[in-house]
Amino acid sequence: MIASGPRPVAPFSHAVEADGWVFVTGQMPTDPAAPDAPLPEGIEAQTRRVMDNLKLVLAGIGLGLENVTFVRIYLTAFERDYAAMNATYQGYFEPGKLPGRTTVGVTALAVGALVEIDLIARRP
Repeated sequence: MIASGPRPVAPFSHAVEADGWVFVTGQMPTDPAAPDAPLPEGIEAQTRRVMDNLKLVLAGIGLGLENVTFVRIYLTAFERDYAAMNATYQGYFEPGKLPGRTTVGVTALAVGALVEIDLIARRP
């Protein structure tokens, strides 16, 4: 499946579909228009960029965040950034329509990111 999105940081497809299920690879807080630019500063700005990148990938295959069923979030500074990331993340979904989710702390992420998010969506 061809999906639009930021330049990949490794060999992968942004999205793969199987029987109506869409698996979107973890997105980084890179700017699709300026992939070599410095990452945004702070967890809120990085979370916004990641969520906007996920929306871009989904839009490229005719879906939106309303089609998301499950999300995985990776944070390099879990205790410090969890609450602020949640506040930013929650604003991308309609109240009462949040997908299932797992959030984990990790020691490092590609490109020095503070957050990475992948997701699973279902085509209607």
